[in-house]
Amino acid sequence: MLIYNTFSKTKEEFIPLTPPEVTFYVCGPTVYDYFHIGNARSFIMADIFRRYLEYKGFNVKFVMNLTDVDDRIIKKSIDQKKPSAEISNFYIDAFLEDIEKLRVKPASVFPKATQHIPEMISIIKELIENGKAYNVDGNVFYDVSKFPDYGKLSGKNLEELTAGARVEINETKKNPLDFALWKKAKEGEPFWESPWGNGRPGWHIECSAMSSKHLGETIDIHAGGNDLIFPHHENEIAQSEGAHGHKFVKYWIHFGFLNINEEKMSKSLGNFLTAREILKKYSAEAIRLFFTQTYYGGPLNFSFELLAAAEKGVEKIKNLAEKIEEEIKKDNNVGILPEFDLKYYYDEFAKVMDDDLNTSQAVALIFDLVRNANKIISDYENINVSFYQDLKQFLTRTAQEVFGIVHFNEITRPESLGIDHKLIELLLELRIKLKKEKNFILADLIRDELNKLGIELKDGKEGTSYKIK
Repeated sequence: MLIYNTFSKTKEEFIPLTPPEVTFYVCGPTVYDYFHIGNARSFIMADIFRRYLEYKGFNVKFVMNLTDVDDRIIKKSIDQKKPSAEISNFYIDAFLEDIEKLRVKPASVFPKATQHIPEMISIIKELIENGKAYNVDGNVFYDVSKFPDYGKLSGKNLEELTAGARVEINETKKNPLDFALWKKAKEGEPFWESPWGNGRPGWHIECSAMSSKHLGETIDIHAGGNDLIFPHHENEIAQSEGAHGHKFVKYWIHFGFLNINEEKMSKSLGNFLTAREILKKYSAEAIRLFFTQTYYGGPLNFSFELLAAAEKGVEKIKNLAEKIEEEIKKDNNVGILPEFDLKYYYDEFAKVMDDDLNTSQAVALIFDLVRNANKIISDYENINVSFYQDLKQFLTRTAQEVFGIVHFNEITRPESLGIDHKLIELLLELRIKLKKEKNFILADLIRDELNKLGIELKDGKEGTSYKIK
């Protein structure tokens, strides 16, 4: 399996430190608001990475942090006149609720920054002792000049960065690029006791402490959005390697930016979309499918038209899944067994996914299987149940367990609702007749009552079809 490593700028063979165990850390949210659809891309693609590693037989310990102490949280607590812990806990609950709706598997651990203050203090003390950090009146800074490899992840040159630094003038710093490890407490802000006085941690030290606590001082994979490469991940490397004296991360993975209708998403442009808002109109499966159709590391343009197209794609897979479940229930062991080379699909799926998680080709392969399977089902009347069982196994392993774009365990047939197919068809015929007679009130009543029972009608050029919600 090849993975593009941001650190080396090349694809590298994935060989974990202690196979089959894999340690995987992904930067989670700063919990001061609902997360936006760009964040959702990072969370979902990290989830698919993890799922595919598990598909390949690795045991993945997956850690996603929750930044629950931050300037933005404090500002919101002041604006709303609420304790910062109340703000952060509210948005932690919202985050966990929303990623569950997006079908993101729960992390092995969701560490909170505020629960790891002792670990942060321990790393800062180590950095001060070995001369890589300094204390100025209760504010502790990392001295980037003492870390010769600073800039090695982002490819930035320390001298050029210093010359062109656009940072707030701070006379207490030795170098304008030096960053805060510990911030002296200000009046009205949350604080913790430390050897340098009351204060709170800087942003970057939080991830160094939480990753080493739960995954060890050297980890296999660290992932996050492209916007975190510099300075956040660069600073994590400086802190972790400066304190521990050895390599921090073996493989760095970064996810591309999301644009809205070809423009950068921002609140000032009025195109800021939260995942929570979009989930009200589109399924999690459609959102996930939409993200898989483009290379994870490149930019992606978001539009509702593209998301609607993804919803139709999900519907195609789901319709086949419903047919599969229906036929498996019939348990026909005497029908014919059409030729269908599933080994080809398994081999090709592994081939493209092993090439730096080429999800777009893998998804295209799944749709090719759906298309060919539907043709066989259309051409043959009496098909052996094993054909459907094999299809289900492939779609379960790939579309469900890796991509999360179909869920067999949630497919409901009318029989399980106590509703007969023939009765539904009879109601559909009656509704067509009522519409011809322009009795739209009664026709709509049938549609609405069926909808309450979990049966959604779709009117099209070829007539009316239905699906079970």
